[in-house]
Amino acid sequence: MDRLIASRVFVEVVERGSQTAAAERLDMSRAMVSRYLAELESWVGARLLHRSTRKLSLTGIGEEILPRCRQMLELADGMQASGLNAAEAPRGTLRLTCSHSFAVSWLAAAVSDYLRRYPGTAVDLLLGSQAVNLVEERIDLALRITNQLDPNLIARKLAVCRSVVCAAPAYLRAHGSPQRAEELVRHNCLTYSYFGRSLWQFEKDGEPVAVPVGGNLSANESSVLLEAAVAGAGISLQPLYSAAPLLRSGQLVSLLDDYRAEELGIYALYSSRRHMTPALRAMLDFLIERLAGDPHWDGQPHSGAA
Repeated sequence: MDRLIASRVFVEVVERGSQTAAAERLDMSRAMVSRYLAELESWVGARLLHRSTRKLSLTGIGEEILPRCRQMLELADGMQASGLNAAEAPRGTLRLTCSHSFAVSWLAAAVSDYLRRYPGTAVDLLLGSQAVNLVEERIDLALRITNQLDPNLIARKLAVCRSVVCAAPAYLRAHGSPQRAEELVRHNCLTYSYFGRSLWQFEKDGEPVAVPVGGNLSANESSVLLEAAVAGAGISLQPLYSAAPLLRSGQLVSLLDDYRAEELGIYALYSSRRHMTPALRAMLDFLIERLAGDPHWDGQPHSGAA
């Protein structure tokens, strides 16, 4: 738990008179405010607030803790101001989380350039597709490709992730190329456990098309399915940023180019805008700049021949 942020949340709740007002002031969700309060009380080992439907009031322990929290925040704000004045560039370590495939295919190179631009910073990457508690895991920034956002977190949309249906030439020679999305039901489709495992969503001529798919291989990491597709195991629905180099080399062939696969947003998720470090702000700006200049996030795949 970030005890400094939890202390600031506690002070704001007391001064504003409600968790809702504090959440608005801190630019947090109400659920996140409640979580910080609960974790601060757990750390102190006592209840700090009497909660009722009408108002909030301090407990005896809360009255003792409140001035100490204010003193700690004043000291921290003073230290931060001194640090910002002394340093022209962002400094410190950022802890990021994202999927393995996104890190390998795109983020690792971007982070390397970020570190060269800001040599006073460092990045610690935690890889995984499953959601994690940012507070408990001390995560500064989570990068997720999804259309289902956690309401307890601040989400900043960075770009649109487009996907492509693809397969290896060897698979297509053996099994034929589907000409319509509905024909996918007759193919061995490699499915992603966390998204669209049995239903692939498309749009054609402005109309939605949903196709139930199945196959003999599924995985919770899209990069595994990408390698299996290259090996000729079946048809895969892949993010364009991962598949593009293999499409250009001819190792994979894009299919159903008349259909637009469901687009996902790529989001930066964090707990509060108010308490961003300069390094985190610089990282967000850098990622937006980098994504805006990358055609994989805006372009369409080029067709290939089986």
